[in-house]
Amino acid sequence: MKFDPKTEVTGAELAAVLGITGRRVQQLAQDGKIKTVKKGKYVLDETVKLYCATLSVRAEKMRDPVSEAIQQAELGTKKAKATKAVLETQELIGKMHRADDVALLVSEWFAAMRGMMLALPGRLAIDVSHITDPAEASERIRKEINLIMDEMMNYQYDPKKYEDLVRERLSWDKITIEDSLDGDG
Repeated sequence: MKFDPKTEVTGAELAAVLGITGRRVQQLAQDGKIKTVKKGKYVLDETVKLYCATLSVRAEKMRDPVSEAIQQAELGTKKAKATKAVLETQELIGKMHRADDVALLVSEWFAAMRGMMLALPGRLAIDVSHITDPAEASERIRKEINLIMDEMMNYQYDPKKYEDLVRERLSWDKITIEDSLDGDG
């Protein structure tokens, strides 16, 4: 048979090319999935393309929703594990801290500042009681408050404190974080 894009074939010939029955060719034509040129005649090139498109649509519809849901769940689990690993690594190298660690250290710092403020009256009571000039007494109190305020202003972030909290949580003893990341620990 000579072939060009406009070659016309019978239903039986088309069925042989597509690997389906002649009855299926008729059904496809009735359903509008393929076009006839004349009664029982089809343009081979165009019909094969339409049939392939029909198969693609059917294959898409037949995708198993359960297996697709399982794949999506597995993908979600893998993404969550990867995110967790990144966050744990950032914590180990001191680039990120857990909120409960930050809250603990900040509350310890506030407790220390509170203690200093509560100790102030006792520290100043005797000193100020000997001062008769109110301006001088006020200056002495202001000086002590400024010392406490300077202490507060000079707070320094200490990564070692956070590292100690991580070690305690992970039950690490003498391993350094750098050793664990280098693989030497």
